[in-house]
Amino acid sequence: MSITVKQLHPHFMGEIGGVDLRQPLDKETVAALQAAIDKHGVLVFHDQHIDDAQQQAFSRNFGELESTVRAYRKDFVPRLDVYMADISNLDENNKLLSGNDRRRLNALGNRLWHSDSSFKRVPARYSLLSARIIPSWGGETQFADMRAAWDALPDRMKARIEGMVCEHTQIFSRGKIGFTDWAKEELDKMAPVPQLMVRTHPGSGRKSIYLSSHAGRIRGMEEPEARMLLLDLSEFATQPQFVYTHTWKVGDLVMWDNRCTMHRAREYDETEVRDMHRTTVSDGVPTVPITAEERETVVA
Repeated sequence: MSITVKQLHPHFMGEIGGVDLRQPLDKETVAALQAAIDKHGVLVFHDQHIDDAQQQAFSRNFGELESTVRAYRKDFVPRLDVYMADISNLDENNKLLSGNDRRRLNALGNRLWHSDSSFKRVPARYSLLSARIIPSWGGETQFADMRAAWDALPDRMKARIEGMVCEHTQIFSRGKIGFTDWAKEELDKMAPVPQLMVRTHPGSGRKSIYLSSHAGRIRGMEEPEARMLLLDLSEFATQPQFVYTHTWKVGDLVMWDNRCTMHRAREYDETEVRDMHRTTVSDGVPTVPITAEERETVVA
């Protein structure tokens, strides 16, 4: 199977043609897609009307799947398989979430710039989001190229932040919007985890700034100074020249590399259904080595 790749943005974003994600892929096609995402950071596939099993099968070409963090709660009632993140405004009975539903309020945090699963000790490599039902307006996803942002940083800032270790947790990101409705078992599993601020992407060899709304502290730095630095870096990295906005169509699947991009959702008409299903491929290794003492407590 021969794929085509069309670049959508001066820095990143590849639109893929010539592939049917409902079908098993041969090694050559998987290798071509791997090379494409290594170069472009985000891949857009149109007209891919796949089901959850097909999406999981395609995703597993690139690594092991994460389970959804919603399963941390004892009262969790899934609408989807545990390996499918439910990026929708629907409850377990396929009814629209009410305005005060904790799931809706928690999900509002997805409108902040972030990297998926940076709050896990072993963070995400790829996310794959497919559009099943979309509202009549809004709901776009914006992506920021963190490699291009690194390249544009002043040398003094590059020297300052390289080697820094940040602490990430959803408690930081959701606290920014005033969300605090956590169960004890969630809090137990959401302790801050260390992540390098500057990473070298293994596929492209390029450095990137590893940021997320989940980052709230920098080790060895006073918290107000750390938060100011994180805000400044995020503002720099999400300037218009580094950002692409994807407007969804039913059947779209977008795959992105969390190691070299950030993303955020945009507002939409919540009186209409927005049903999006996401698989997440684990990176397999931490950005900061796991110590022997913590090995048994790491949450995958």
